[in-house]
Amino acid sequence: MTEESLIASHLSLIAMATTGMTQNTGGNMATSSSPRGIDFYFQITVLMIGVIGTAGNALVLYALVASKQHKTQVLIVHQNALDLFTSVFMTVAYIARLCNIHLTGSVGYWLCTLIISDCLTWWGTVASAINLSSITVERYLKVVHASWSQTKLRRWMIYVAIATAWIVSFIGNIAVVFPTSYVVDGVCYSYAIWKNRAARMTYYVWNFLSFYVINLFIFVFCYRRIVLVIRHQARVMASHAASASTATQNQYKFNQIQSNVTKTMIFVSACYAILWLPAYIYFLVLILYPHLIPFSGIYYAILLLAYLYMCINPFIYTTKLDPVREVLIRLMPWKKTSGQASGSAT
Repeated sequence: MTEESLIASHLSLIAMATTGMTQNTGGNMATSSSPRGIDFYFQITVLMIGVIGTAGNALVLYALVASKQHKTQVLIVHQNALDLFTSVFMTVAYIARLCNIHLTGSVGYWLCTLIISDCLTWWGTVASAINLSSITVERYLKVVHASWSQTKLRRWMIYVAIATAWIVSFIGNIAVVFPTSYVVDGVCYSYAIWKNRAARMTYYVWNFLSFYVINLFIFVFCYRRIVLVIRHQARVMASHAASASTATQNQYKFNQIQSNVTKTMIFVSACYAILWLPAYIYFLVLILYPHLIPFSGIYYAILLLAYLYMCINPFIYTTKLDPVREVLIRLMPWKKTSGQASGSAT
């Protein structure tokens, strides 16, 4: 059996992406005989999500830098930068798919493995999941073990966490995309061919445990302890409110800031846990029973939920993080106009 016939015999299987849960559509999976079928509208929808996510994350990143949060909340700024990176390459990937490029030669192969396969998109996505855990641990240390973090937590540790997110995600993606992706007759089939079912299952289990189960455990454990400590501090501050000194008032403001940041990241973490869970469950079923669930609208709906994660985050930062909201409000033209009118009236 030739290599191309071996590939063709496996193309009916669901193509697993680096997170263990995506199937590339459009240019690399012929799923609809009509150019205006569900596959086409799915690609258009994801492209719109990518564009909105790119614009939203870019605006929030500007607001984070303008409000000097990059000096105090390095990991949160990095999280937003990762979401921006993911949204940009999601947009690029789906533009390439909609163009329906006929792939040839080494250029076509690299375009398939890096762009059309969503490799760069999932590089950012997995790095984002790792960084989200780093933020959670940092929040935990700063709130629950405040004294220890002030003396032991160093800047270089934050940068090591940032580098680790990029490196681990890069290795995990590159190690899978090249052995499982092929170009046949100008069409990209990415994450499609695994040596055997056991290899695919092993990779999925590793991915699920590493980037979902462990993350979820970190979220629940750390934020539960953080919320308990913040509530205790709030009760103590309330009991001394009448005779509060300047130092106590400053501590109260600091605790309010910590609480605000913590609430923001709880929302971001909850969105990750909720929006990615259906995809993990769906693709686990497909691995165990590859012919049980047909490639249909169920897949598209579940994958759209996962893609929405990158698009929703900017709105969470805007509504929950005070420094970001203040900067964005100042950018609103009608706010400037009303402010100038008030000044003139005075």
